[in-house]
Amino acid sequence: MPPHHRPTPHAVNRLTRRWSRTVDPARGTVFAAPGLWPLLALLAGGATGPAREELEEALGLPAADAAPTARELLGHLRAVPGLGAALGVWTGDDVPVRPEWAAGLPDGTHGTLTGDPDTDRAALAAWAHAHTDGLVGAPPTGPAADVKMLLASALSLRTIWTEPFGETRFQASDGPWAGQDWHGLFRRTPHHDRVRVADTPAGPLTLARIGGDAGVDVHLVLGTPDARPGDVLDHGTAAATGALPSTAGDRFGTGSPGPGLTVSTVESPYPEPQLDLSTVAFGIRAEHDLLRPATPFGLDAARDTRTGHFPGISSTPLAVGSARQNALAEFHAHGFRAVADTAVAMVGAGLPKVRHRVRRVRADFDRPFGFLAVHRTSGLVLAAGWVAEPTPYPAEGVGRFRRRRPGALTARGPLKPRS
Repeated sequence: MPPHHRPTPHAVNRLTRRWSRTVDPARGTVFAAPGLWPLLALLAGGATGPAREELEEALGLPAADAAPTARELLGHLRAVPGLGAALGVWTGDDVPVRPEWAAGLPDGTHGTLTGDPDTDRAALAAWAHAHTDGLVGAPPTGPAADVKMLLASALSLRTIWTEPFGETRFQASDGPWAGQDWHGLFRRTPHHDRVRVADTPAGPLTLARIGGDAGVDVHLVLGTPDARPGDVLDHGTAAATGALPSTAGDRFGTGSPGPGLTVSTVESPYPEPQLDLSTVAFGIRAEHDLLRPATPFGLDAARDTRTGHFPGISSTPLAVGSARQNALAEFHAHGFRAVADTAVAMVGAGLPKVRHRVRRVRADFDRPFGFLAVHRTSGLVLAAGWVAEPTPYPAEGVGRFRRRRPGALTARGPLKPRS
């Protein structure tokens, strides 16, 4: 079965696409729908009225199927090499939890809040730290005196490139990244199929797949200069997961078949074709208030504190008091990592002589672009984001990239990884 037809990845990727549409074009960001989806699913199973309907729309599943699918998702995440995943639910002593709802929770999920914010915060920080190799601290919505129930998840992902990049200074002569030195990354491979072009309602998108050692790939997604980031990420998710058709680089014609792409015939000492990929290192931190806006996440009705919305969870009237996610992503010469903690609080590479002419595809990510970390087997998008500003060039860098003409960059100096 194709990845996008599997129910769980499809439902979570659908939330990724909804979330993508909220991206601010002026700011870099990173977010992880797999960190939020199971929390919404657990809420949906105990919700009623408009809150239940909105959560079902956000989840893409009937509420009755949500909790079992959340358990399936958590098991799937824990089976991904290099990914740490944890989910927890804590309730106060004055919030009796209905046995039928508690029975739907993953094993070892349910804990108790003491009512002392400092004590509870320390316990939750220790929980997140233990489940994510120390990369995640306390949940972004911590326990407070008025919190009756807290749902939290913690995700941490590390992957090492199967083919590392060389590092160099990068300069763009035009566009939003012109006039400053950035930390550039470059590599050459013979695999043209690692770059693709998809025709979408928002225009053509170029996708470059960077393979990782843990079964997770990072796809860089470049649209036209006037494409909205939300559209690039939305349709990029569909293309990267196979839900939208795309054309591989070994089928490109000569010229510029997509954004940032140049296809030509060049002289080479080797007979293999060339895919030259240039991009930038980046590090992004983002904080998301999931109630602004609340609509993509199905939380509009549920935040109305005038009445309870979750009678299937407890006889104590409950509403959503806050919902947040803190996330980071780092992309460098040797690999990628991403971390997300999410919480919903309820209140209430000398050449020999040239002998060959080969086909070369250049892919230049030299202006803002999107990225997607995708589990290779299932097609589940683990993290997504937008690079508005790359990492500045470090003082001890090597070489230089400088734009010669639109869509082409040339290297000055050796290309080699830092030790």
